[in-house]
Amino acid sequence: MMSRDIKRIAVYTSGGDAPGMNAALRAVVRTASYNDMHVYGIMRGYEGMIDGDLKRLERGDVGNIIHRGGTILKTARCQRFLTPEGRRSAYESLKAFDIDACIAIGGNGTFTGASVFSDEYDIPFIGIPGTIDNDLYGTDFTIGFDTAVNTAIEAVDKIRDTADSHNRLFFVEVMGRNSGFIALNTGIGSGAGGVLIPEKNTTPEALIDFLKKGARRKKLFSVVIVAEGNQSGNAQDMARIVNEAFDFYDTKVTIIGHLQRGGSPTAMDRVLASRLGFAAVEGLLNGKENVMAGLVNNQVEYTPIIEAITKQKTPSNDLLRMAEILAL
Repeated sequence: MMSRDIKRIAVYTSGGDAPGMNAALRAVVRTASYNDMHVYGIMRGYEGMIDGDLKRLERGDVGNIIHRGGTILKTARCQRFLTPEGRRSAYESLKAFDIDACIAIGGNGTFTGASVFSDEYDIPFIGIPGTIDNDLYGTDFTIGFDTAVNTAIEAVDKIRDTADSHNRLFFVEVMGRNSGFIALNTGIGSGAGGVLIPEKNTTPEALIDFLKKGARRKKLFSVVIVAEGNQSGNAQDMARIVNEAFDFYDTKVTIIGHLQRGGSPTAMDRVLASRLGFAAVEGLLNGKENVMAGLVNNQVEYTPIIEAITKQKTPSNDLLRMAEILAL
């Protein structure tokens, strides 16, 4: 494939915000500027693309944002982009600004939209994985994941103090509707007494047996991490089941929720975002199209977007087994 003459690019953030998105944006703008490219930021993701809400970004516009959570470009869910008419309006907006290529920062939904759009119109895309769920194939880590796990672990550390003081059993729910990466890493990192994730069906009976083993060792307090998409139920459901099975556990539920999405990104997320933002622009200059820039074994790899969103990425069985053993 011959390289295109890429002079004007648009960059946008879409879907759920993730700490590190601003760091990725900064890297995109400054790398593009270094290569004499014009950069336009699209406000509010696909909504702004349809409405033509684009603004020129210079190097100074992305100063002092590497440490900020959220996204200065804002983000939004966009039902209009699901329609052919909406995508046509988005294409006309991009052409009005003479955009040669787009860089999408987001997760599965963002990349699905980019894939459909690139099939219909001749505008190349490169994706940067920005989602706390860490569920995209083609990268060992997604931007925001490390920060989300650190936020969850900090919360669990505080909850553990109360659990220990009052001999309580806490069910702590973390994000992860379809992915258990946050729950598993939070469980390991916080020394939790159990982890329940969507990828592994831990039945209520198995959980009760596990808690009985702890009770026989006089372990009257514990913390169980539950991904919101756990097959047997969320934290509220599991707490109710345990309450019905035991008369000596003082059971409580804490839902960490959107706290995991906010806050200043960790050093790991800032470096990851910077590397992938840089790689996205370099990829466009080297003729890469419709791929996601990811990090595999600490090396930048480009994965076709269609593979990133269709191939399944699941937690390591070794980590799952280790989490079970360390929780005993």
